[in-house]
Amino acid sequence: MTTPQRIEQARDPSAEPLHSYDVFPAYQEASWELKDIPWDAFRPDLVRPEHIAFAKGAVMGESNSVAAQHGFFNEFVDDYDFSAFVCLWGYQELQHHLAFKKWLRLAGEDVGYEQINAMRAPYPPGVTPSATLATNVISEIATNHMYKCVSRVTPEPVLAKIMKRASGDEARHAREFIHYTARRLGDRPEELPSVLEVFYVYLADEKGKYQHPVSKFKGDLPELVGHITIDEVFRYFAEVDDGSEWDRIHRRLFDTLTELSGRPIAKLRDIRRVLADLTAPTDAG
Repeated sequence: MTTPQRIEQARDPSAEPLHSYDVFPAYQEASWELKDIPWDAFRPDLVRPEHIAFAKGAVMGESNSVAAQHGFFNEFVDDYDFSAFVCLWGYQELQHHLAFKKWLRLAGEDVGYEQINAMRAPYPPGVTPSATLATNVISEIATNHMYKCVSRVTPEPVLAKIMKRASGDEARHAREFIHYTARRLGDRPEELPSVLEVFYVYLADEKGKYQHPVSKFKGDLPELVGHITIDEVFRYFAEVDDGSEWDRIHRRLFDTLTELSGRPIAKLRDIRRVLADLTAPTDAG
């Protein structure tokens, strides 16, 4: 979790402008490679159909990093530092994609290239660049908790190991997306309402709470009709979670909004209140 001290550092105009300079060695220290996964420990006797479906959905979801990088580079064309971070982030997300794909092949399954390629188109820009960053904060926090939760109930050791590794990466990604959101808002506070709106849309959707933002953008692609998508990952998450992991996601998202806005936010009505305050007309007299 990003601390208030880190948020203040992100907003400090005298701080090191190339934050990715610090992120890179930290990521190298925590990074892992495909060779670090104990592939020889694969237990085909412990693989269940729901694990196959989950891994296929993970391959589809993680493949979106290429499209997301394209969108980031276009939308943040004036921000070298964030673009450098995106390169680091994209490499790790691609590794997740390839790790799940390799596990599937060990299990005698795979995902077709046509379905992966359908995810390639870049995302449209957000209402504001800060809103785009906020969407990714939500994505990383949700995925971090999802992998952590599902890994606990997955008996096949290699698949569980991949999820634990990926979960740690997603937690670190969330921290840096929060950093860049805070830095952006420090320069452009007028974009804060768009961040609050993004969080509100996600948190207020009771039916879609076990849903990744990717699904909202690319869930209806014609190439994916009849095929497993990232929805399967979060459907299985909802099945194995007793509600406590979703509650942790919920709290982290509200805590993050509190940090980013500088105002106490613990409920949906708090988001509405802050939005009303920010968008209320000022008395010119």
